[in-house]
Amino acid sequence: MIDWSAFVIVALVSLFSAAALVSLYSLGLRLYTVENRGTGRSVAAYACFVLCALGVLYGIYLIIPGFHR
Repeated sequence: MIDWSAFVIVALVSLFSAAALVSLYSLGLRLYTVENRGTGRSVAAYACFVLCALGVLYGIYLIIPGFHR
């Protein structure tokens, strides 16, 4: 029997996290490609890229059960 409430929770969390990662990456690209970027924009762009990479690594950690035993 399928636990539909758990299925909906997993679907919503994956949809939200995918949207958040794509938004972070696109914001980082936007900040990185601005012509007259200062140090603050470069730091913010790299921070977006680092947060995106950390989110991907955390997702991989959650998917592979050998990492969290």
